[in-house]
Amino acid sequence: MLFTLLPIILATAAVTLPLASPLDTSAHCGQWDSVGAGSTYSLLLDQWGLSGATSGSDCARITSLQGSTIAWVTNWTWTGGSGVKSFTNMQLDVGLDRQLANITSIPTVWDWSQSTQGKIVADVAYDLFTSATPGGSGANEIMIWLANFNAGPISAVYNSDGTPQPVASNISLAGHTWDLYSGSNGANNVFSFLPTNGTITTFNGDVNTFLKYLTAHEGLSTSQYLITAQAGTEATSGTATLTTTKYSLTIE
Repeated sequence: MLFTLLPIILATAAVTLPLASPLDTSAHCGQWDSVGAGSTYSLLLDQWGLSGATSGSDCARITSLQGSTIAWVTNWTWTGGSGVKSFTNMQLDVGLDRQLANITSIPTVWDWSQSTQGKIVADVAYDLFTSATPGGSGANEIMIWLANFNAGPISAVYNSDGTPQPVASNISLAGHTWDLYSGSNGANNVFSFLPTNGTITTFNGDVNTFLKYLTAHEGLSTSQYLITAQAGTEATSGTATLTTTKYSLTIE
């Protein structure tokens, strides 16, 4: 019997992979502008107090992204009013909506510098929110200030000279010493950790140690969910440029 061998032609279909979006390094100045950086971060121009300013502006741009390490620059100038005008920040977009009891660590690195013109009122801080449900409304705000430029934390108690009174002092966390202030902004319980000595321009630590302190000593429930993790500058008045050369934050 004669067998005829027919050639078998295997056709390999071409597969087109989606191209990664180029990093947007242009300047953004809109009141609610949001600039994505990969799938990990978003640069937010949160100018929620803009109406309280006589004049001014706030612009920011991403300068680099390498893996989970990002850098950006914020330029702002505000006059008029006494309230915060903007909180331009880098927001973490992954790993959120986890109960505090299930978070092992939140390692972070933040290297920054700032140039100013004259007197400014501002802070440089991490800003976290927790909620009773995943993605729910914020119940608690936890701030970790690395710098205080003539500003002041929310406090339920003030001294006779008008300065806020801490609920705890000289707390050792993440290689630094802090005073803790507690109060309400009308919508959230606010816990603010401020360094007891100067400004921290290079921070390398575990943000989860601050959350653990609050659950152990200040009644923050471990059943709360971490819904927001941001880092940036709250600007009230003056002129400044905040330059972040290295920043990363992950939730483990």
